Amino acid sequence: MTGDLHISPAARDALQDWLKAARALQGVSDNTVEAYRSDVRDFIGFLTFYHGDLQGLAPLARVTTTDMRAWMADLRRREVSARSIARKLSAVKSFYRWLARRDGYEPTAVLSARAPKFQKKLPRPLSEDAAREVLELAELQTAAPWTGARDTAVLTLLYGCGLRSFEALGLTGGDSPLGEALRIRGKGGKERIVPVLPAARAAVARYVDLCPFDLPPDGPLFLGVRGGALNARHIRKVTERVRLQLGLPASATPHALRHSFATHLLAAGGDLRAIQELLGHASLSTTQAYTAVDEVHLMRVYEATHPKAG
Repeated sequence: MTGDLHISPAARDALQDWLKAARALQGVSDNTVEAYRSDVRDFIGFLTFYHGDLQGLAPLARVTTTDMRAWMADLRRREVSARSIARKLSAVKSFYRWLARRDGYEPTAVLSARAPKFQKKLPRPLSEDAAREVLELAELQTAAPWTGARDTAVLTLLYGCGLRSFEALGLTGGDSPLGEALRIRGKGGKERIVPVLPAARAAVARYVDLCPFDLPPDGPLFLGVRGGALNARHIRKVTERVRLQLGLPASATPHALRHSFATHLLAAGGDLRAIQELLGHASLSTTQAYTAVDEVHLMRVYEATHPKAG
């Protein structure tokens, strides 16, 4: 039902052109492009079966509110989660905005469709003590001193600099020794400058000093035991062992250290906009979701920083 056989050549070409535009103009990642492709292709495939013929550009322009309701009802019938339906609808709307601008029509029926409500899963940061204990115990999870130093260095970058796992593991030998700031390429290829704490610089320097392999400037900084690039799966396993030893909940993952970085900064009086920049979030609301600070503290930050709050 979802293959290209159920999409007209014109619709398929339009979808491909939109994906190229999204990649070029929005800098979206390869994974996001593939998710967009799958979601919109599934939508058009549904319309083909619903109406009984291939959906070219003209039929796509005539999509009705009834069509949208039928599509979402079909997704629910197939037990697609509310969160996934919302994601699919967002992709379809984005495609229709582009297509309607290109072809000159009003996509009201699509854009007015409402996603089902779902409970957002807010990240659970670690306490400051728990975060420190995770870093202290990480070094003890492997036999070789250099691998223990490596794991500690990676986790210190997540908690001390707010990096994502793939960002830390994407550092190269040319990034060492770390300076006072790092240029990080994050989601969608977006770059940001991240300050590096002395503790993070020291942790990485210790690893580099103990590492038995050469670290060429164009090669990965963090290596596995055979000299290849370190896999994020290993960091997840190390963190899992540590959380079990400390009795921490399953939410204590490597990514939780990034959440903790944001939460602890804000709790200490950090500016929300500055934290947004450090994390590389496009939206301030995303940064707020990463922080587990109570509303009273958020109001204090607002009143102290907003020009009209006085």
